Amino acid sequence: MVTEDTKRPAKSDKRKKGSFWRELPVLVIAALLMALTIKTFLVQAFYIPSGSMENTLLLNDRVLVNKLVYHTRDVERGDVIVFSGVDSWKGEVDVPPPSNVAESVLRWIGTAFGVTPGEKDYIKRVIGVGGDTVKCCDDKGRVTVNGVPLEEESYLYPGNAPSDKTFEVKVQPGRLWVMGDHREISYDSRSHQGDKGDGAIPVDTVVGRAFIIVWPFSRLTTIPIPDTFAQPALSAVAALGGATPLVGGFACAMPLMWWRRRLLAKPYHDRRSGLAAPVRDL
Repeated sequence: MVTEDTKRPAKSDKRKKGSFWRELPVLVIAALLMALTIKTFLVQAFYIPSGSMENTLLLNDRVLVNKLVYHTRDVERGDVIVFSGVDSWKGEVDVPPPSNVAESVLRWIGTAFGVTPGEKDYIKRVIGVGGDTVKCCDDKGRVTVNGVPLEEESYLYPGNAPSDKTFEVKVQPGRLWVMGDHREISYDSRSHQGDKGDGAIPVDTVVGRAFIIVWPFSRLTTIPIPDTFAQPALSAVAALGGATPLVGGFACAMPLMWWRRRLLAKPYHDRRSGLAAPVRDL
């Protein structure tokens, strides 16, 4: 005999199942809104669509990009950055445009979660910042920044020369000279020297700094700034270069000041003849 008590659990289970399916769309929407908020203001995942940053980043890696860091400090040499090339650089990978609204939505979601590549997002390493002079190559074939050679073996693709193109660029204020770690195939600042800024990108196109590889799990690791960019001479030379007009002004003024002080220290005399004038008794 089935009692009333034995029927209640079945009804309760049905209510729970029904409640879950009613709440599921709300949970999905909430998750997407949260992801959008995080993507817009904090951290965004990016998909690596090419080999231009090998072996630091490999094809199909996923990285997290810190979008807040440059609100607290300037972009630094050695940073691996993501920036937008919209209306500027041609993409390294051709991404066909979505054919319908549903595909557009799916692509947006995929880009937000780093599952698909952005149409005009680039990832490169910063070599020079505003005020720097970047040149290749010195007598040992190295890239130099403000005359200081970079030792790039720790991140340069094995077998690659620092550059197969010679160049010398003075990076304008508010711009960045960027290069890929796989120099032989990287479409970077060197390939845009005929563009505005001589190939250097505007700082305001930077999305953020790539700081960690999160996929695949076997490659989980941080993306540090290489030691070669910690050379004190890099910043010291840049700072001196920015102060050159002031230093030159002082250098020219010092002899004039010395001459004036010597002149004032002499007794009253005829300035034209250089002889002391006689003192008359009146």
